[in-house]
Amino acid sequence: MFAVTYLIIGFIVGSLLVGIIWYYKKRAEEKMGLNVEKRAQEILKNAQEKAKEIFENAEREAQLKIQSAELKIKEEILIYKQSLEKDFEKKLQEISVKEERLLNKEEFLAKKELDLSKKEENLEKKWKEIEEIKQKLEEKNREIEKTLERAKEELEKVAGLTEREAKELLLKKVEEEILEEKAKMIMKVENEIREESKRKAQEILAYSISKAAISFVTEKTVSVVQLPNEEMKGRIIGREGRNIRTFETITGVDLLIDDTPEVVVLSCLDPLRREIARISLERLIADGRIHPTRIEEVVKQVEEEMEQHLVEVGEKACFELGIYGLHPELIKMLGKLKFRTSYSQNVLQHSIETAIICGAIAGELGWDVKKAKRAALLHDVGKASSYEQEGPHALIGAEIVRKYGEDEEIVNAIASHHEDVPITGILGVILQIADAISGARPGARRELLEAYIKRIKELEDIAYSFEGVQKAYAIQAGREIRVIVDEKKITDEQAYLLAREIAQKIENQLNYPGIIRVTVIKETRAIEYAR
Repeated sequence: MFAVTYLIIGFIVGSLLVGIIWYYKKRAEEKMGLNVEKRAQEILKNAQEKAKEIFENAEREAQLKIQSAELKIKEEILIYKQSLEKDFEKKLQEISVKEERLLNKEEFLAKKELDLSKKEENLEKKWKEIEEIKQKLEEKNREIEKTLERAKEELEKVAGLTEREAKELLLKKVEEEILEEKAKMIMKVENEIREESKRKAQEILAYSISKAAISFVTEKTVSVVQLPNEEMKGRIIGREGRNIRTFETITGVDLLIDDTPEVVVLSCLDPLRREIARISLERLIADGRIHPTRIEEVVKQVEEEMEQHLVEVGEKACFELGIYGLHPELIKMLGKLKFRTSYSQNVLQHSIETAIICGAIAGELGWDVKKAKRAALLHDVGKASSYEQEGPHALIGAEIVRKYGEDEEIVNAIASHHEDVPITGILGVILQIADAISGARPGARRELLEAYIKRIKELEDIAYSFEGVQKAYAIQAGREIRVIVDEKKITDEQAYLLAREIAQKIENQLNYPGIIRVTVIKETRAIEYAR
């Protein structure tokens, strides 16, 4: 291929040279005439020789190129041949490996086929055996059915009952036995649950009560102030009674001065005002300057100090119980409870004790201890303002804590702890129990037995004074009276009127703290005796 190319190139170059020579020859002939012909022939001859030389050189180079290309092609053919031989050997090896595997598989399949044929033979034998056994079983079943039929006929003859009647009789007996066992099991479980619940409740209550160990201070309606001498009585009274009138007007406390030596008595139902008056009088006596202006200054100063003292008392109670985030006004009201009593039981101490017991019960029941303590501490906060507002202290307290952003569950527990409203959650039940434990435990409250019995009897007598009342019971230390009426004499509408009339008569005839709940119960009872 390369040789042909070089030949073509040589031919083209020679042709060009001949054309050039011919062109110059023609021009020379035109210019020089015949004299130039000889020169042109020489040039032509030289050009021919040169062209021949170029052609020979081109032919040699072409031959060299052809030989070089042939050698390169041979080398490439040899390399490709070697590569093909290697691939062929590799393919042969792979084929031999696959052939060996196929042979192995054929041997394995042959063995499997042999095993399968043997298993098939065994299965055929087993199937024949099963068919024989099945036939024998069918024969046996037929024999058993015949035997059962004969036995059933014999039993029906002997028992005098049909099959259906015998089944019904048997089922009835089994059902009676099951019902009896069921009743026994239910009674056993109920007794176990009752005993366990009673034991657990006793443990919880005992544990809760043991958590509280608070001493109570008996508060009275009077306070006694010691005087340094008898002359001080005259200075307290002042000229024409100016000092004593000013003191009583500012403090709202009655100042009793009698013949008792070196003693002045302060009388007031509000223990907070009485305490302010006592501290103020003691400071005036210690200072010695007793006149209307000085009395006003001292009382005002003591009132301001008392405000701070109330906050400190409330904060201390919250700190003891681990209660935080109360509104400042609620803390102040808790401080006021220090100066309130209920049947000689200090209300603040009662609230703290109730909170401890309530938290312990809640903890035992797996309920929120902090919320239980919070509700119990605030449950009597209504007593701090019951002088200014009318109504039961539970409802007053509920409105107060709602006003200052307490949780609605706590509000309901406080409102319902004396059943003034229905209880809506477990917190109300826990609070009722804790409040009852704190108020009813030995030594917590003091009241003359005669006065207590008299008050209870008066309540019941008022109820018995109405026609149609069968039974009357004063409960909850006289806070509630339950009246059972004759359903034949009192209709449903009259029951509502009777409750209202009893409540009005109690209001008119008795003096009592707080409120008394009147519950009229009308029911129909059907009684029969089995003999």
